[in-house]
Amino acid sequence: MNKIFLIGNLTADPDYSVSASGVPVCRFTVAVNRRYNSNQSSEERTADFFRVVTFRKTAENCGSFLAKGRKVGVTGSIQINDYTDKEGNRRQSVDVTADEVEFLTPKGESDGGSAAPRKVSSTLEPVTDDSLPF
Repeated sequence: MNKIFLIGNLTADPDYSVSASGVPVCRFTVAVNRRYNSNQSSEERTADFFRVVTFRKTAENCGSFLAKGRKVGVTGSIQINDYTDKEGNRRQSVDVTADEVEFLTPKGESDGGSAAPRKVSSTLEPVTDDSLPF
């Protein structure tokens, strides 16, 4: 089973783009706090940085509403990619492919990012009282 759960803060604004085949893609990095013992008596904190990639509607929402400093919860899987760098050396990169991203920063709070969404790309239609089922 390949499943990862993360809660952390974005280290920078997300990078939103559309692939050559027309699929929305959003990439961002999440800093996750971790505690560890450096010796027998003291506990220290550090952060791990996870690169996250999202696709389709999740990518559109992340690109629209996330910003640097915002807190997110990510559920997904780890993907290891092999590649050759410019010098011809074989390298590996580890990415989290997100299945779900929850926005955890309360509306109106910034956590270091901008308080308002950066962009809104929505095709929502107005709702009237007559169209509601209740």
